Amino acid sequence: MTDRTRVYVVEDQPALLKNLLKVLSTFPELEVVGSAQEGEAAVDEIVKLRPQLVLLDLELPGIDGIEVTRRVKRKANDVEVLILTSFDDETKVYEAIVAGASGYLVKRVGPEKIRSGIREVMEGGTVLEAIIAKRFWNYFESLKAKPQTPENPWALTPLEMDVLRYVAKGLSNAEVGHVMTLERRTVRTHLSHIYRKMGVNSHVEAVVMALKAGFVEL
Repeated sequence: MTDRTRVYVVEDQPALLKNLLKVLSTFPELEVVGSAQEGEAAVDEIVKLRPQLVLLDLELPGIDGIEVTRRVKRKANDVEVLILTSFDDETKVYEAIVAGASGYLVKRVGPEKIRSGIREVMEGGTVLEAIIAKRFWNYFESLKAKPQTPENPWALTPLEMDVLRYVAKGLSNAEVGHVMTLERRTVRTHLSHIYRKMGVNSHVEAVVMALKAGFVEL
């Protein structure tokens, strides 16, 4: 593959930013196109440069990563956002995903985990580090409304329903493909159909909507 994923990095700690830039530069499939240490400047430059993915710290001076995500998605919805932070509160995860982030990793993960997270997001997936994921889904479970119309309100096909139910259990695109004996790109195609029918843009939004409708169980 000759095309490289264009990445922009937002991190307020200079030493960590320098390390991240160094690590990302070692991956031949990635191209770092810019960086910032605070939110306002980051939003302006991201909208101008239009990277494919933003690796974004949550705790920033001025506006935080959640607000950066909101503004970026409002002005440049095609830009993916992957949160990388030391903060692992499931409420913050919820806020970041609702704001439009496609994934969330804590800073203690290694370079290969960041690399695979970027790849997963660029392939249409949603990334949650395992240590966060269980509490995250438990948090959504606690928000779930009593089902009023547990039938299929979005006219999903049986195959699409199965894909959505596996995604709700936290499986990645590759894992769903393995379980269902489908190629990863086929899973991605089904997910795009699910998103369109449900009027959402990500795994998490689809799962939250399905949970609130009583359509899936965790």
